[in-house]
Amino acid sequence: MDKKAFKKSIPLYVLLLPSAILLFCFAYLPLGGIIMAFQDFNPRLGIFGSQFVGFKHFLQYFHSYQFGVTIKNTLIISLYGIAVGFPLPILLAIMCNQMRAPRFKKVFQVITYLPHFISTMVMCGLILIFLSPSSGLFANIWGFFGKEFPNVMASPSAFSHIYVWTDIWQHLGWDSIIYLAALTAIDPTFYEAAAMDGASTMQKIRYIDLPLIMPTAMVLLILRVGNILGVGFEKVFLLQNTQNAMASEIISTYVYKIGLQGNQYSLSTAIGLFNTVVNVIVLLLVNHISKKTTEASLF
Repeated sequence: MDKKAFKKSIPLYVLLLPSAILLFCFAYLPLGGIIMAFQDFNPRLGIFGSQFVGFKHFLQYFHSYQFGVTIKNTLIISLYGIAVGFPLPILLAIMCNQMRAPRFKKVFQVITYLPHFISTMVMCGLILIFLSPSSGLFANIWGFFGKEFPNVMASPSAFSHIYVWTDIWQHLGWDSIIYLAALTAIDPTFYEAAAMDGASTMQKIRYIDLPLIMPTAMVLLILRVGNILGVGFEKVFLLQNTQNAMASEIISTYVYKIGLQGNQYSLSTAIGLFNTVVNVIVLLLVNHISKKTTEASLF
């Protein structure tokens, strides 16, 4: 870039500067704390005064009882969410794309988008209220038929189903937007040619819609799989109780408990670093496989 172009772009760089400073302060500067994973960190001594212990805390986590539990629970929730949450937005987008009544289509889209804007805390509150065995919505419906509604929030086997399907309900409409945008960008001449050849609606979906949105779908799948151990902390923690803990204790909640509640900063940092490294490796692997098989990739 020559000096003239640089001077012309100075106002844009000035506008970008606050965002760049915030990104550096909250995304890159804290990376220095990774060193705590290799230390017996003492807040009084600080990072530079604490003793280095190598991979002690990684080995401590790998040999602990919670290692298998947290990995298993995190993978179950994550893979379950991908298996259900990946195809459903595509199906919803295709269904919306086939709607011919504009007013009904807009109303339907707004209804499916709205739950996305409910905060996590409010959503968890609604779940607990609806599933309450004594006064919840479903308990009252069950009671109307003379049956007793079970305490599903106390059931470890029900936790992953509750988490995933409420997550699908909340974010299904929002996740379908990008697929709907890809569908609306398809050249109408493809449909006209297919109609002239006598193709049915299902054939148009199979041979036009699905192949043309597949690159978009693969990129989003890579991003989801690349975050396979990154199940969100807030919702799981708010729905967690002592009775379902065997199925709800995931990596992020365990890190919170031993780090902030147990003051084991080095161990929690080591677990978080392990989590990040695994996610990066999986992301690179899935991206490589996708690039070789479908030619769709992030890089």
